[in-house]
Amino acid sequence: MRDRFSAGVVYVLAALLAALLTGCTQSAAGGESDGPTGATASVSPSATRASGFGAVFLAVDECSSFGKASFTEVPCTSERAAARVVARHDGTPAGGPPCPATTDFVLHISEQSQISDEDGDGAVPQGYACMRNLQPPHPGDPGGGGGPRTIVGDCVYGSGSGQVRETACDGKGAKKPQYKVVKAVTERSRCPLSTALYVQLGGAQPVGCARPL
Repeated sequence: MRDRFSAGVVYVLAALLAALLTGCTQSAAGGESDGPTGATASVSPSATRASGFGAVFLAVDECSSFGKASFTEVPCTSERAAARVVARHDGTPAGGPPCPATTDFVLHISEQSQISDEDGDGAVPQGYACMRNLQPPHPGDPGGGGGPRTIVGDCVYGSGSGQVRETACDGKGAKKPQYKVVKAVTERSRCPLSTALYVQLGGAQPVGCARPL
């Protein structure tokens, strides 16, 4: 009787072990487990991002591809790289810090962008990146005729209703230059006597003193 009882115990233990092994195999194959074996079913785009990208989408010193309406972050060594981020801020340009003086253009980053994200949740906070072209031309340079800011050395023309717009100082732009900003000051009274036009610049010295050309 003792031998039969011992044999019966062995058979029961073997059956339980087989059932446990079968259950573990089904959990891994079915992807229904809440553990690490089921995590590969929903890998976020940021987790598969190429090496060399930072934790923040288009952070300072990272690069974007060509295009201002549609763009992607690419390695700065890539042949697709067109411009480098010189400053990056959250929010909108109207409510945030100004871009550096020689910024060539600004990329507006949508809050709903799914291109990449910072924490794996599939969203990038609204912000803007101040960009500098990797190769000339540089419209943000003094006299370049473009860029998001008007700075000393830039030229402007009257666009009507007391407004002025920037244009290239070399005369190769769509409009001929009429005035050149020669100095930036805190208030109009500090402009030279030769000043014929006051241009709003913003920043610590918001008044541009422009002379006629």
